Amino acid sequence: VQLQASGGGLVQPGGSLRLSCAASGSIFSLNIMGWYRQAPGKQREFVAFITSDGTTTYADSVKGRFTISRDNAKNTLYLQLNSLKPEDTAVYSCYVSMNAHVYWGQGTQVTVSS
Repeated sequence: VQLQASGGGLVQPGGSLRLSCAASGSIFSLNIMGWYRQAPGKQREFVAFITSDGTTTYADSVKGRFTISRDNAKNTLYLQLNSLKPEDTAVYSCYVSMNAHVYWGQGTQVTVSS
C-alpha cells in the first residue's frame, strides 16, 4: 500500500487549501482514512478521520474549519482547510488503517503566514 499526499503550500491567514491523498495497492473496502499533523518542535497531532461509510471525526482545534472527505472509487482522501490560522502550520500526513495495519504517506507542508 502506498499513499501520496499533495496540495500543501503557503497561504495567508484566513485562506484555504485542499489536501489530497491518493492510495494505491491492495486497499480493503472496510478501512479508516485520516490525517495527522506535526508542527516544528511539537508532537504529532490528530486532525481528522473518515470511515468507509463516511462517518467523520475531527479534532476540536479544526472542527468547523476543516472538512474531510473521500472518494472510494478513486481510493483518494481529501482535507479541505478553511479559515486557516498560523497555528495550523505543520506537515500534514495521511494514513489508512485496515486489517489491523496502519499505512502512512509522506507529509505535505502547510504554512500559514502573512
